[in-house]
Amino acid sequence: MLADAFARDGFVLVPGVLAADGCASVLADLQGHTGQGPGARHLLTLSSCERLAGQLRAAPGLADLIPPGHLAVQCTYFEKSRDSNWLVALHQDLSIPVQRKMEHPALKGWALKEATYFVQAPPQVLEQLVAVRVHLEDCGPDDGPLRVVPGSHAMGVIDSADAVQLRDERGEVTCPAAQGEALVMRPLLLHASSKASGSSRRRVLHFLFGPAQLPYGLAWAAAV
Repeated sequence: MLADAFARDGFVLVPGVLAADGCASVLADLQGHTGQGPGARHLLTLSSCERLAGQLRAAPGLADLIPPGHLAVQCTYFEKSRDSNWLVALHQDLSIPVQRKMEHPALKGWALKEATYFVQAPPQVLEQLVAVRVHLEDCGPDDGPLRVVPGSHAMGVIDSADAVQLRDERGEVTCPAAQGEALVMRPLLLHASSKASGSSRRRVLHFLFGPAQLPYGLAWAAAV
């Protein structure tokens, strides 16, 4: 059932992926590693995040959504609250972290962020990627949850004007989540989020899983 919904809609919510004490343990391990801003990109090197990536691959409800052989290739921390607040416009996640810059006509959108190269992944890679957003505490309707456009992941890379039109035609779904729940999504899924207006902190670990091998001589910046 979950696999069918994931294939059709490009996202699914999986409850009970991490127990409350597990969420508390992860948050404790993150102390001192998330910086002063609303997020941190490179947490896959932390042993606790590496262990959690392995748990996610084997978790009931997730094992059928993450293809065999996929590796965790990025772990990003997001925190949104009234004190650390932002909105995200409608977009797709197109960039991946790689070891070094490569010259090839098929590669574009290069950027250097926090000493790591990012590039817009080739279409054959983008279509395989799976993101797992683990909610470390409750994310209610007032806490800036993701809003997604169901089925948009199957339409390739979409320019901004077409993205807005597609959202208007298809509508969007808001994805509040309980503590320990995971939002599994295709990065090509159109998504956005509003600023938080509630009193809680929306703390999320966003894992990206991808194929072990990349084309054009690319290699993941990190993989476990």
